[in-house]
Amino acid sequence: MNKLTIWQQLVEQSQMRWKEVLEATSVHIQLVFFSMLIAIVLGITLGIIITRVPKLTTIVLGGAGVMQTIPSLALLGFMIPIFGIGVKTAIAALFLYSLLPIIRNTYTGIKDVDKATTEAAKGMGMTSMQVLLKVELPLAIPVIMAGIRTAAVINVGTATLAAFIGAGGLGDFIFLGITRGIDGLILLGAIPAAILAIILETLFSGIERWTTPKGLK
Repeated sequence: MNKLTIWQQLVEQSQMRWKEVLEATSVHIQLVFFSMLIAIVLGITLGIIITRVPKLTTIVLGGAGVMQTIPSLALLGFMIPIFGIGVKTAIAALFLYSLLPIIRNTYTGIKDVDKATTEAAKGMGMTSMQVLLKVELPLAIPVIMAGIRTAAVINVGTATLAAFIGAGGLGDFIFLGITRGIDGLILLGAIPAAILAIILETLFSGIERWTTPKGLK
């Protein structure tokens, strides 16, 4: 099948299914948003905790690493007995799949802060919490945001597999295109997912620049 035919199929399928594409994109965004929100909150929290309790570092990073090595489709399958088929299962699996980059980068970003800087802050009378909020986290923001960007891009791609457990999203078109042998239908799901990943990457890059202290820019 030549390239022109594929694009003709894409145009034809777009004309027939544009409303479905908008609905699927909305569902896809929701899956990514809620799973990433939970992953960011818990991932940053765990990253901070293991900088304060070094004994937990191996356990936390090792556990998150194990989740990352499990094939995404298998992880979705493991969640089904717990949450059933549908959106909850997809969000739970995507959340677990997004944890490692966020935890690791939060830990690395805080640990890489110059010790002389934190000691100077303590010498000025700052409490441990004040040092964390006013010194360590602001200086670690670029590294933390790099982890969040990585997790978001992975999340968008992995979310297409949610179609296999009835959670919807852009993966529905990819799955349907594969089963029917229609390449244009596959592109109908793949292209919006790729665009969404690029938008998220750009958005988080902008947030990173906005939150990075002026002295580090």
